[in-house]
Amino acid sequence: MILAVAGGKGGVGKTTLAYNVAAALDAVVVDADLGMADLPAGRGPDLHDVLAGRASVAETLRPGPVAVVPCGRTLAGARASDPTRLTEAVEDVERTHGTVVIDCPAGRRADAGVPLAVADACLVVVSPRAFALADAIRTRELARELDAGLVACAVNRVVEEPPVDAIADALGAPAAVVPADPRVGRSVVGERPVVDAAPDSAAADAVRELARRVPR
Repeated sequence: MILAVAGGKGGVGKTTLAYNVAAALDAVVVDADLGMADLPAGRGPDLHDVLAGRASVAETLRPGPVAVVPCGRTLAGARASDPTRLTEAVEDVERTHGTVVIDCPAGRRADAGVPLAVADACLVVVSPRAFALADAIRTRELARELDAGLVACAVNRVVEEPPVDAIADALGAPAAVVPADPRVGRSVVGERPVVDAAPDSAAADAVRELARRVPR
């Protein structure tokens, strides 16, 4: 199973949710944002090296509470990468580890479609603000074109209860509210997914609900 976590725009907490949902699924998370990587970096080869043909994906795997295939941070590395190699790299991880979560680039950049094309399913992360919904709908349409079925949408960093039913209807998938919780915000840098750091919290419940929507 390959799950793409996508967002219509940057800054909605897509990377954080990809990391936390991967923890709930006991999955490997692949940082496929070739130009703006956010997941923990490794000490050796990274996804840039894999996509440039300089390393195997097995060499890049970074163990931890959530196993990560990290991506490089350099412009030179991004330029040397061939995004068409991503499909083979992710499928290699799937064969070895079973479930893969891909942290996709934000928006509709040219490289955003490649992770969606290789994915079996898609999770869209949306801000509770009304203007963000249009971006999420465009991402959903791209996912549909590429046969990455939308299994759920995550309404992230919620302080006041948003119109969840309206969001779910607009996107055509169940919506889960992920409340604003500093432990989620710190989870990637601290490498402590909320399902481990605060298993009884509302945020952990929301992450587990999203994970349950993913076909296994």
